[in-house]
Amino acid sequence: MLNKIIQFSIKNKLVIGLFTLALIIWGVYSAKKLPIDAVPDITNNQVQIITISPSLAAQEVEQLISFP
Repeated sequence: MLNKIIQFSIKNKLVIGLFTLALIIWGVYSAKKLPIDAVPDITNNQVQIITISPSLAAQEVEQLISFP
């Protein structure tokens, strides 16, 4: 099987050369289209909730109002 592939490659140098060139061009094209950032997005998303309820304790405000 491997001998047949080698014999085909030797007999058809132009086909193998064109296939190799097409594969290289496709690889370069794919590498250029690859979305890579030099610095990844590492922002820390934080949310601050201010809730005012003078008649409730802090735990009750958290349980009943902030997280309904």
